[in-house]
Amino acid sequence: MFQILFLGTAGARYVVAKQLRASGGLLFKSNSEYLLFDPGPGTLVYLAKYKIPLEKISNILVSHKHLDHSADLNIIVDAITEGGFKKRGTLFLPKEVIEEGLLLSYLQENLKEIVFLKEKASYVAGPFKFYTTLPLKHTAENYGLIFELPNNERLGIITDTAYFEGLSEEFRDCQFIIVNVVRFEPKEGVLHLSIPDVKKLLQTLRPKLTILNHFGMTMIKANPFKVAQSLSQEYNLQVIAAYDGMKIEL
Repeated sequence: MFQILFLGTAGARYVVAKQLRASGGLLFKSNSEYLLFDPGPGTLVYLAKYKIPLEKISNILVSHKHLDHSADLNIIVDAITEGGFKKRGTLFLPKEVIEEGLLLSYLQENLKEIVFLKEKASYVAGPFKFYTTLPLKHTAENYGLIFELPNNERLGIITDTAYFEGLSEEFRDCQFIIVNVVRFEPKEGVLHLSIPDVKKLLQTLRPKLTILNHFGMTMIKANPFKVAQSLSQEYNLQVIAAYDGMKIEL
């Protein structure tokens, strides 16, 4: 069983700053173990809200350095290592996150292991097995992620990126996809996906389930639930919009 808890679905800086949506990232659970993905602002609070035992979080995965994906990294590391009294936890992240000082040096020493992400590489974190795609087109070192599920299916996570030729190909073997879609319509110079980009992905990939996530203001104004419903009808596929606190099993 592979479970996902959406600790937050905020995408753009305004939505995060105003907390129009929570910004806690995702929490994966498999075989009673947890992997925390992209601990943005407020993650510690949301974990407490949903009564998640911090001592069971043995793996943390940060997709890239931007604060809406990493702001609570320090306090989470401090919490799961009990202030350094227990050397615990494996942290997966791009090297750029460490190089820019987003994780304090004394906290780095408290972790059991720090693993740097590279393109087209495989990783194992307890019961979680995942691998990276080619670098995405964003303003930070960032990779798409593909998780192997217990039933031999795959979950693709398309994190922050502009659309580019070949993006669909990276996720061709995924039955399930979570896609960060910050904008309703594209905007020149903004390296984020929009709904027209999602349509290209759906046309090519036709996944069993697509979950829209990480919404900016234009998506919120457009109503993500209605947008997902429209996409489902247009492509005869299951498309849903994530909401704060949503749980799903794959």
